[in-house]
Formats: sequence, structure tokens, C-alpha cells
Amino acid sequence: MPQTQADSLRSTIERFLGERFSAKTEKLSPDDPQHQKLTEQFNYDTWLANAAQRVSQLQVVTHSLKPVHPDAKGSSLYAPPASDTPSQTIGTHALGDAFTVDVVGNAAALDVFKFLKLEHDGQTLLERVEQGDAQLAAALSDDADTGAKLMRDFATITEPSGEWSSHKRGKQLYWLVGDDPSLDDAFHLISPLYATSLAHRVFRTINDDRFSDNAKAAREARKKDHPDDHGFVDYPGLAVQRFGGSKPQNISQLNSERGGNSYLLSCAPPTWRSRHIAPIRGSSAFTVFGRRPDVRRNVRSLGRLLAGNPEPNMGTRDRRDELTRALVDELIVFTSEMQQLPPGWTDDWHCRLAFAHQCWLDPFRATEDADFRAEMADIDWLSTVCEDFSRWLNGRLEYFWKLAMGDPEHRHFAKSAARDENMATLAAAYRDWQYELQAELAGFAEVIDDDE
Repeated sequence: MPQTQADSLRSTIERFLGERFSAKTEKLSPDDPQHQKLTEQFNYDTWLANAAQRVSQLQVVTHSLKPVHPDAKGSSLYAPPASDTPSQTIGTHALGDAFTVDVVGNAAALDVFKFLKLEHDGQTLLERVEQGDAQLAAALSDDADTGAKLMRDFATITEPSGEWSSHKRGKQLYWLVGDDPSLDDAFHLISPLYATSLAHRVFRTINDDRFSDNAKAAREARKKDHPDDHGFVDYPGLAVQRFGGSKPQNISQLNSERGGNSYLLSCAPPTWRSRHIAPIRGSSAFTVFGRRPDVRRNVRSLGRLLAGNPEPNMGTRDRRDELTRALVDELIVFTSEMQQLPPGWTDDWHCRLAFAHQCWLDPFRATEDADFRAEMADIDWLSTVCEDFSRWLNGRLEYFWKLAMGDPEHRHFAKSAARDENMATLAAAYRDWQYELQAELAGFAEVIDDDE
């Protein structure tokens, strides 16, 4: 005789009860009194009748009051997404059919909810209960009246016990719905609830973006500068909020599945950072220069080389000079970046840069500032910068590598900077620009004198 839908549903329920019975009696012998007690408890009709009584201790919800405050005794809400809900806002309704219900109430009765979550032919028992499925009623009991009563009892899991109410431990706020805020009738008093189904979907999505195999592979590809078809998502400023402490099941079933964790996305305004960070807090620009990753790497390599007591041969000298040239190249890049700042950025009361460093990094201030232009023309600021570069480099090597750096090393590094081709080109460009500026200003002054 072919198996009916009701028979198939009954088999699913019997399998669920059998698994729970086996788990509870695994360590009990058949002659143990406790084993006999559990045998009677997990009898098909007995367990269903007991579950129908205990279902009143639970409520299926999509919006819960417990996360607002664990001692709040007010109503929670079961509001599954509706197809006609406006989609301009983000909310539980945006989940469509792909939403997960939560349950609040007595944690000891959660096995009833697990029973109602059993799936058969793509539908949960709870969905069948809500639809009044006759096949499920027949599966619950051979007696039609008993089956119908069990269906009605299980259906109450979506309804709050008693009348709708809030609680003194729940949050409440006045929401303006009228035009005149001076009138009491212009407000509604609302009690916000925690959108637990939406929070669970967000939690699972973020976890998948952070910890899935595809996301891990994409991040690893990025580290190695390799392409990746999947890509990954970052959540800057992500925070974790915990509900329920050591007993998350006391808040809700989904909260227990998350270990009590829920994510909070950052809603802080962005902290803007300028593309160019002016070294205006110290007297030496090399303090900022030394923080650049490539500079730090080259200084470490140079210190490691010198600290290893290498043989004083040409290979050692070439390697030392190669690392020194790399540092000077970084110095040129740093110079170019600083000179892209608006001319005159050093003319600020915060700026404590040495004057030679101001000339070096803000030379175009001379186009607007006559005093600065005159002083800049009177000093050999480029030599001072090279000396300071050598002093800074020696200091780094002495501090981090405990190397004894004397005058010979100081002169070597200073000359390396002064004689570098890129530095020489930069110096020549400065001189040519200064001459051209002086000539233009002189010609402009003659025109003014003639007009007068």
C-alpha cells in the first residue's frame, strides 16, 4: 500500500522523537528506571500531547523585546515579511521568503520549537500548522478531533500570551505624527523591538563575508598581489554586542545559535585624512620621512648589513651604497609629495620646521612671500638638508642597531645625498627656478616704475 502524505509526515516526526530518545538513553541500561520513564515520555501520542501543553511557554517572533532588556516582560512580535510592504526602507520585510523565525520564552521548552522546525517536502511543520494542513493533522493523531486540537495548540506559538503590552524595562519613545509638537495628541508612544530575524541574517552574511573559504582565498590573493574572481568585503569599525551573558538561550533561540553575539555596523562619520600630511609638528622633517614603509625597510637592511661586521671589500661598499641610494630616492619622492601641498603651508604658527627644511619642502612659498624669498636666496639650505639627512640616518643606526657612527660615517652619508644625481638635478632645478623668479619679479618692477 503506497505511503500517504500523512504517513510520510508521521515518519518524519517519529524519526525526530527516536533521535532525541536515543540521545537521552545512550548511557542508560534498558532495566534502568529512568530508561523506562523516558520510554513512556517519548511515546508518540504522549510526547505530542505534552508538547502541545508546553507550547504556551514559547512564542515565535521576528521582533523581540528581550534583547532590549533581558528582564522585560512585555510583548514580542511575529510579523513575517509581506509582499506588499514598501521596499524603500531596509527592514525585516526586505528578507522576503528567506527569513528565519526566532523563538522566545522558557528555554526548557525549546525542543517544541525544534519539532515545529522539522522540514518535509520543503515546508516546516510550523508553516503547515499556519496553513491548517489536513495531512499534518492526520499525522499528529488518528483521531480527527485530537489532531485538530493539536494543530490549534501548536498554532498559538506565533501569538503573544495575554494582551499586547510594553514593560517598564523596555524602551519607549514619543514619535511625532502630527504637525504641532506642542500638542500631546500629535505624538504616538512607541516601544521599539529588536529585529531578531533581520539581525540573524545580517550576522550570517557578515560571517560569510569574513570567514568563508572564498573570502579567505581572496584575502590571501590580495596579500600576494594576485587576481581573484570572488573578491571579499570588509566591514571597518565592526563591533560585537553580546546578549544573555553565559546563558544566551534565555534571550532567544537564534541568539543562542549565535553564541549571544550580534554585530553592530559603524555609523560614525568618516575620519577624513589628507592625501598629504605636512610634517609641521617637529623641527625636523626626517621624523615624518622615517615613518615611510620603504624607508624603514631600507634602514633595517642597512643596519643589518653594518651590524654583521661585513668584510671591508668592494661588495660590502656596493651594497651599502645601493641601500643609501635607495634612501635618497625615497627622499626625492618625499620631497615631491610635500611640494604638492599648497604653497605657503609652512607659514603657519604650528609649523616648527627648521628654516632649511621649509625651503626644501615649501620652496614655492617664495612666489608670494618676499621675506621668505630673500632668506631662501641667502642660505645654502640644500647642504643643511643633506647634513640633517646624514645626522638622522646615523641616529637611526645607533639607536636600533647599537652601531658606533662617527664623523667619517656622517660625512659619507651627507656626501652621498649631496652627490646623488637625482638630488643634483633637484638642486639645479631649484637654482634655475630661483633665477627665473628673480628675473620675472625684476621685470615686473620695471614695468611698474615706467607706468608711474
